Amino acid sequence: MPKPALSLKLRFAIAVFLLGTVTAFASASDSIPRQARIKDIASVEGIRDNQLVGYGIIVGLNGTGDSQQTTFPTQTLAAMLLRMGVSVPAGQIRVANLAAVFVSATLPPFARPGTRIDITASSAGDAKSLEGGMLLLTPLYGADGKIYAQAQGSLVVGGYAVTVNGNTKQMNHPTTARIPYGATVERAVPTEIETSKQFTLLLNDADFRSAQAMATAINAELARPAAHAIDSRRITLNVAQGQAVPELLARVEAIEVPFYPRAKVTVNERTGTVVIGGTVVLQPVSILHGGLSVNVVSEFQTSQPNPFAQGTTQTVQQTRVETRDKPVSRIELKQGATVDDLVRNLQTIGASARDVISILQAMKSAGALEAEIEVL
Repeated sequence: MPKPALSLKLRFAIAVFLLGTVTAFASASDSIPRQARIKDIASVEGIRDNQLVGYGIIVGLNGTGDSQQTTFPTQTLAAMLLRMGVSVPAGQIRVANLAAVFVSATLPPFARPGTRIDITASSAGDAKSLEGGMLLLTPLYGADGKIYAQAQGSLVVGGYAVTVNGNTKQMNHPTTARIPYGATVERAVPTEIETSKQFTLLLNDADFRSAQAMATAINAELARPAAHAIDSRRITLNVAQGQAVPELLARVEAIEVPFYPRAKVTVNERTGTVVIGGTVVLQPVSILHGGLSVNVVSEFQTSQPNPFAQGTTQTVQQTRVETRDKPVSRIELKQGATVDDLVRNLQTIGASARDVISILQAMKSAGALEAEIEVL
């Protein structure tokens, strides 16, 4: 007995159900968020680091300091000696163990007088190396022109430079050095949180969905409507009556919330570095990649006259142009291709870092790369 055929309405309903199921599954798989703590993806407005900078001199160098063509180190030394009761004209100072440096440091929030912080000293003149030097007492200023720390100490250099008979051997960067805990905080930045009734959380990467998810998670954890998303970056947090602010912020920072990062590809053409995030989506695309190299070579040849001739010796420049057209390589990315597939195929055809950057930019223009390209 033949089975009854499905009615048109029933078949249409089944098709709609299957289509909706597939669409929902694809949408859910594409929008799976990451879990991150609030302290890792956001910060509290007003609680931040402050940059400090100062100018000082380094002494004790083994002949690798600033040359006589750099005059401000000797002027600084003359001024320091004058404050100590020694009067020496700056033009008469002839030293090679002195270097002028700019000193920078980061003042963390809630740093109190007496707190030790790291500093970095960078050569401001033409010194060859800061190895073995010592930084004399240097005041560090904030953006308001006030002194917030004093720096002094022996340098830690992560490299060296040696010159003998015109031959130089250098490792890393010897004109920049650090002094761990080399500065002492003298003035605190006023940050009052105990009397605050409201705080603003700032997302590191602005996103409306992440901001709303954070506010929802905070309200669920505190069991009250304490957080409200203002825009794609700011979330306000209200302090309850009688609640300790440090306790509230510590509790909020530990909350894990769904985080929706943007798809981004970061490239650095100077170093040839390409970083592709895991949320980058690739569309089906075919890539043809080739290259044309042109070399212009100039050679100088000497033409001499025959013996006993009246001519003169002439130098003639011979120029030739060499071209080389590389064969075209083809890459095909099908539906569902991943970033690993793209990288593996690019490695197969021997693409260089600059080639990869050009290919990614071309894919973005063609609509096959669903991500933001950031060029450093």
